[in-house]
Amino acid sequence: MGRMLVEAVAGDEQCQLGAAIIKPDDNLLGVDAGDLVGVGPLSVALTDDLAAAINDFDVLIDFTSPDLTMQNVELCRQHGKGIVIGTTGLNSDQKELLAKAAEDTAVVFAPNMSIGVNLVFKLLEMAAKVLGDDADIEVIEAHHRHKVDSPSGTALKMGEVVADTLGRDLEKCAVYGREGYTGPRDRETIGFATVRAGDVIGDHTVLFACEGERVEITHKASSRVIYARGSLRAVRFISDKRSGLYDMQDVLGLK
Repeated sequence: MGRMLVEAVAGDEQCQLGAAIIKPDDNLLGVDAGDLVGVGPLSVALTDDLAAAINDFDVLIDFTSPDLTMQNVELCRQHGKGIVIGTTGLNSDQKELLAKAAEDTAVVFAPNMSIGVNLVFKLLEMAAKVLGDDADIEVIEAHHRHKVDSPSGTALKMGEVVADTLGRDLEKCAVYGREGYTGPRDRETIGFATVRAGDVIGDHTVLFACEGERVEITHKASSRVIYARGSLRAVRFISDKRSGLYDMQDVLGLK
């Protein structure tokens, strides 16, 4: 994802790459980020020290891991740097810390930076209002075999959108997989099914199954460049904001 972000920034007229952070002791330390992705030198050497580069950027784009993301959030908060977070798998306590940090700096946090996926969130809200009480609702997602969290953050967000629209608590109504004798389906539940296989970038479908008809709302990603493009749109959105917690619905003007 980091290489995709560097390439996207290099091709964006409104953004400029200030720093590029990689894992400690990586053998690419010191390499020019532009040379690495094939766009020519950008005079930005890869480093493993975010703190040392803190004055080289205005907004950080973070696609790392929950624990590292929270470290980066705190550093950005201390120095008044905006942060765009695409990391998935954050728990409720970490999300509360994000909200607290947003009192001091601008934060965009979204489980999926794709513009298309965030449009789907809006469509799900509309579908739930029309069909939700008369439909069995299932969320089906597929990702590559290396993805470590399940269900995906995007699938969970889709479930949250539907549950919130219907006045349900996802923590109480979610069903994660079924096995054995489960009995008749409870219409108040929202089911989740997960596939991990091959190199699937990300497929998500929400099924509204009613008597006599069903509606399926689907998004399929064919390239990770969509996440980079969405991230840059989020960067431009918070570049002039001093504080606040936002998501991609805010960025795209869908609220």
